[in-house]
Parts: sequence; structure tokens; C-alpha cells
Amino acid sequence: MQHLKTCHCCGLIHRMPALAPGERARCTRCDGILARAGGGRAAVGCTAAAALGAFFLYWPAVLLPILEVRQLGQHYQSSLLRGTLELISRGNLLVGGVVLLCSIIFPLLKIVLLIELSLLSLLHQRHQAFTYRAMEHLGKWSMMDVMLLALLVMLVKLGNLVTFHFGPAAIAFVLCVALSMLASISFDSHAIWEDDDEPNTGE
Repeated sequence: MQHLKTCHCCGLIHRMPALAPGERARCTRCDGILARAGGGRAAVGCTAAAALGAFFLYWPAVLLPILEVRQLGQHYQSSLLRGTLELISRGNLLVGGVVLLCSIIFPLLKIVLLIELSLLSLLHQRHQAFTYRAMEHLGKWSMMDVMLLALLVMLVKLGNLVTFHFGPAAIAFVLCVALSMLASISFDSHAIWEDDDEPNTGE
């Protein structure tokens, strides 16, 4: 039985060669990576490490003050969670609700699902597939990186009107965004079905 694999980028089906240690198989059409030596499970460790790092950095990024602003002698500092709750308490339910879901709740759920996906040997394949689909859908609505961009644009536009300083959450926030993106990119969905895809070499 020949071992076939579909390119996740362009959909072209390939006959998979035997890979020596350190080698990668690439798509002949789009040059995307089809497989690495050791299989997709070789990258699971990277996914787990990045997702765990993002999980631990998420809490200071959301709870600690991210921005300190001074304007006309007044000093104000706020965290992401506090600012979102203030929006809701002041009657901006739609805006506050969208920010709460897309920039606080959904990113956390996505990180938790990535950690769950890295436990390949402990979960049933169909559960892994469902988790992967849920993570993909959440990723479309998880806008923590968009929040970072909006924050930077706001700071540029404020110019000399106010004096601002980044709070202790700023570094944690940037690193959390970077690690969650790395965890998403490094996970190979082929690893979920890798056991079923192994060629049958014996009776």
C-alpha cells in the first residue's frame, strides 16, 4: 500500500518517500512542507512549549496595567480586562462585549485548545479532530494581535497630547501574542491521523 499525503496548502496529492533524519518532503506545486522526518509529531513539542508559554504569559498580559497615561496632571493606568469591564459598565455593551469575547475570552480558549492538541497520545483521534476544527474557528475571531496593533496606532495618534508609558503587562502581552501564533503555525494537523496513515508493510 502506497503512502499518500495531501498538501494542506494547495491540495495536491503526493506519494510520500522515506525520509532520512533531518529531511523534509515538500510539495512539488507550492513548495509547502508535507512532512518532516519523524512525522508531524516531531513538531508537537514546539507547539506544546509555545502554547504553555502563551498560557502563563496571558494572565499578566490581561490583568496587569498595560498602559499608564498622564494628561493635564492626571494619572491613569488600566489593564485590558479592567478597560473592557469599564466599557461595559459605562453602557457600551456592544463594543465591550466584542472586545471581551474576541480579545480576552477567545484567545484564552485558543491557547487552551492548542495545549490540548499537543497531548496527541492521550486523546482519541476524533476528539483531536474536533478540537482542531474548534481551534481553527476560534482563531478567526481571536483578535489579541489586532488589539496590539490598535494599541500601537492609538499611541502614535495621541502624539504630544498626552504622556504615556507602557505598563508591566506590555512585554507579556507582546510575547503572549507571538507564542500563540508560533504554536498555531508549528502544529501539523497531519499528526492527528498519522497512525492511520502509516503504510501497511506486513500482514
